[in-house]
Amino acid sequence: MYPDRVVSGMRPTGALHLGHYHGALKNWVKLQSELPCLFFVADWHALTTHYDDPSIIETSTWEMVIDWLAAGVDPSQSTLFIQSRVPEHAELHLLLSMATPLGWLERVPTYKDQQEKLADRDLATYGFLGYPLLQAADVLIYRASQVPVGEDQIPHIEMMREISRRFNHLYGKEKGFEEKAREAVKKLGSKRSKLYQELRTKFQEQGDDEALAQAKAMLDDAQNLSMIDRERLFGYLEGSRKLILTEPQALLTEASRLPGLDGAKMSKSYGNAIALREDKDTVIKKVRTMPTDPQRVRRTDAGDPGKCPVWQFHLVYSDDATRQWVDKGCRSAGIGCLECKQPVIDAILREQQPMLERAQQYIDDPSLVRAIIADGCDNARKLAQDTMRDVREAMGLGY
Repeated sequence: MYPDRVVSGMRPTGALHLGHYHGALKNWVKLQSELPCLFFVADWHALTTHYDDPSIIETSTWEMVIDWLAAGVDPSQSTLFIQSRVPEHAELHLLLSMATPLGWLERVPTYKDQQEKLADRDLATYGFLGYPLLQAADVLIYRASQVPVGEDQIPHIEMMREISRRFNHLYGKEKGFEEKAREAVKKLGSKRSKLYQELRTKFQEQGDDEALAQAKAMLDDAQNLSMIDRERLFGYLEGSRKLILTEPQALLTEASRLPGLDGAKMSKSYGNAIALREDKDTVIKKVRTMPTDPQRVRRTDAGDPGKCPVWQFHLVYSDDATRQWVDKGCRSAGIGCLECKQPVIDAILREQQPMLERAQQYIDDPSLVRAIIADGCDNARKLAQDTMRDVREAMGLGY
């Protein structure tokens, strides 16, 4: 069994906005203090939809890493790297493609959905069809146990699990595996050996998931086992295979409640976003010109906060007392729309202040960012090379 590890990535398609912060980065900052985390710039993924204009990728990559650092992602706690600097991702993608059924890729919900949404681009390419497989390689190469995703990404994680399971089934054969596994069982000691065998039988004959979880927990606690014996026993539990790739779990991220300035999803392409490092005057201007409840034509007209995009910002940024003041003031026309917007402006500026301060040192000295990424790429590559050694050997390419 491999240690718990979190892997997540973002495509470099432009400056990050507050929607990215509340939807993903805030969670990354929390996770990095709980588990080993690897966060990567998915530059190859950017090419799946922007292959005809790759000019934005380089600038966006460095800007995005500065945004991560500004948001509080800490290179002393997390590994930050660029996907294309770890070529093992591409090698695993290629090798996995040899055994992944075409139908699995075609049934991914986002495949047809994105083709419809991005109808202005020609996405009838192998790269676009195969991007969920590249995504699987990005995660499986680090034997990640958890991947933070929104609900819409769950089918991708399920597919990663199926790919991992299929790979282990096809290639997890080890000469004399059963014999070696039985020898490893003896090393558990008589009491634990007996329990292990009972739990294994329960799972294999009755499909008892609780028995499987109990056996895995017991193996995690067994101090006297070597890594290879432990791995054999995990494989022996579920059948007669050696586990080469692990099956990642989806770590559900709470959906961001922060919409765009017009109430639709925040997106730079919709022109309704506030950048993570937007300057103060622009933030003030953008919030002040936000549309409000269309019923409030004059200052004396009563409004309904539920119909106003500004209220959605109050739900994210304001405390209960402020929200009550807004609700009462709006419905009674006791406050005007500009008064209502001021606490939101203050809260956004307060949130951005430490981000701007953290970013400044990297803007002043870009070599710091390059050094963080170079170290991260080295660390990520070592982990990736370990996995690829096992994968090549399993597929008969270890010569």
